Amino acid sequence: MQYADTALMVIDVQNDFCTGGALAVPDGEAVVPLINAMLPDYGACILTQDWHPAGHSSFASQHAGKEPFGTVEMSYGTQVLWPDHCVQGTQGAEFHADLQTDAANMIIRKGFRRDIDSYSAFFENDRTTPTGLTGYLRTINVQKVTLAGLATDFCVAYSALDAARLGFDVTVDLRACRAIDLEGSLEHALSQMAQNSVRVVD
Repeated sequence: MQYADTALMVIDVQNDFCTGGALAVPDGEAVVPLINAMLPDYGACILTQDWHPAGHSSFASQHAGKEPFGTVEMSYGTQVLWPDHCVQGTQGAEFHADLQTDAANMIIRKGFRRDIDSYSAFFENDRTTPTGLTGYLRTINVQKVTLAGLATDFCVAYSALDAARLGFDVTVDLRACRAIDLEGSLEHALSQMAQNSVRVVD
């Protein structure tokens, strides 16, 4: 085991983020074999899963006159509006069938509160409501995390930035990530990670 002291965090490798899904990330499913190959090298594996109730407030369908990828102001700040995706109990919310989910020590479901979105594996988008992942990692004495998955510029970047803010040694493996790149969001995410001590491998 090459990285026994490091947790691999696999972000949102779900059907709705892959080809044919409701919010498909270009080439999203290409990360699956890469992640599967990485799994044996890490001491722990955490999977995250978008898990929205129907009618979630981040869905454009819930805002009259709004289109997907526009924005609205929420109590916690500016929110991108998305197509309905990863609705609880649907096939779109399931992990990609080829992902080796049995390797997971923990699955973190996020975005299940109707009135607040959640990109990060650590916090809701208010940046204060915790998911519980921090406590779990501390309990198993993990100090380093490597992130892979979907999408680089949203849930991966938010998770990486929060991990760094919490004091973890953070690496993002871009080879096993894919981005949405919404109006320059990838460049912005990469810049933010570089400025906040996140190591990026490509």
